[in-house]
Amino acid sequence: MTETLTHQGVLLSDAAAAKVASLLAQEESELALRVAVQAGGCAGLQYQLFFDDERYPGDIVDHFGDVTVVVDAKSAPYLVGATIDFADTIERQGFTIDNPNATGSCACGGSFH
Repeated sequence: MTETLTHQGVLLSDAAAAKVASLLAQEESELALRVAVQAGGCAGLQYQLFFDDERYPGDIVDHFGDVTVVVDAKSAPYLVGATIDFADTIERQGFTIDNPNATGSCACGGSFH
């Protein structure tokens, strides 16, 4: 897996970048992948990945080829060194986040503390 380090410390695998690019190609507007951390979930914090056309003061913006990734300033410290990957196999399908900053997570894999 080839990865590219961004300014905010998030790593986006080639597979994840390719999947995001293919999803964005179906959209008519200029969207970016927004990665955020919000309070909630059984372990305290949860990840959010969604397409967004807004930019806010303090946003950290970086590019992975044709894919723009946006992280808000509050979420950035929680995501330093986190790897976003995409798998499409019989065993696993979808985006995953491997975060070295997480000290624990719940069984669903979508929240951490």
